Amino acid sequence: MVRAAITGVHGYVPDYILTNQELETMVETSDEWITSRTGIKERRILKGDNQGTSVIGINSVNGLLEKTGTDPEEIDLIICATVTPDMPFPATANIIADKVGAKNAFGYDLSAACSGFLFGMDTGARYIESGIYKKVIVIGADKMSAIIDYTDRTTCIIFGDGGGAVLLEPVPKDDNVGVMDSILKADGSGAPYLHMKAGGSVKPATVETVANREHFAYQEGSTVFKFAVTNMADVAAKIMERNNLTAEDIRFLVPHQANKRIIDATANRMGIGEDKVMMNIERYGNTTAGTLPLCLWDYESQLKKGDNLILAAFGGGFTWGSSWVRWAYDSN
Repeated sequence: MVRAAITGVHGYVPDYILTNQELETMVETSDEWITSRTGIKERRILKGDNQGTSVIGINSVNGLLEKTGTDPEEIDLIICATVTPDMPFPATANIIADKVGAKNAFGYDLSAACSGFLFGMDTGARYIESGIYKKVIVIGADKMSAIIDYTDRTTCIIFGDGGGAVLLEPVPKDDNVGVMDSILKADGSGAPYLHMKAGGSVKPATVETVANREHFAYQEGSTVFKFAVTNMADVAAKIMERNNLTAEDIRFLVPHQANKRIIDATANRMGIGEDKVMMNIERYGNTTAGTLPLCLWDYESQLKKGDNLILAAFGGGFTWGSSWVRWAYDSN
């Protein structure tokens, strides 16, 4: 019997930095207002023609393959969690596979908004546990700037572009590392509060939908905030209770980087202090499916084999969940 373990992680963010000060020139807001409510100071933006989410994925996967010494032709499967695919089809995962030389991999995109990487990691782990595949790459990446209205201060202050990728490989269950447990949830009744109005099959693109600015992310902030605070905190606490884990057992909470207040509420519910919370929201903002792998990438050097991590996310739809991961290698 085997378990799926993360054996490498790599991330990518674009060079361009959109600061709160620059946003002050675009919408009626201020650095103090943004920071006090979200914890965000700046976010990265992918600029240039023909630059889609695949650019983030390709850079993340190439870095991952290099640092783990993995031949791209050994990769069996690529799952790309995103809500900003390069195009409706083909899957961005397939575009990435082609560009990185993963000639023997199949791939597909997974859409679960900000919970996408968490859902993708659990899915990838099941393929490994089944014994069918040996090397699965899970990507969480989004170019949110492509679907953000920069005249809408309720959303444009929050989101940025970026992402990362992990390599999942089998380890003996006796090693007691890897993806140990997950609780994944969804509630479609939350769709009206966080969604994109047009561009799908219900409301295809027309001159009117473009003129009405309906191809941007829409969020009813207060409703989403209340639901996220409750559910992300509850599910993180539940996975600890289910596995008899205490606050002392946890090395890090790896929370979705949506809002510092939501992160703080989740940490408080788990009974852990700020020193055990991965946080980079001030530098990247909310990169949707990209936040969890970016956190793992930023904090990789601090991780040791056997460290207990609790990953938690909440996204539009609504989707939410938590995973318990025992880190599989010494990162130094």
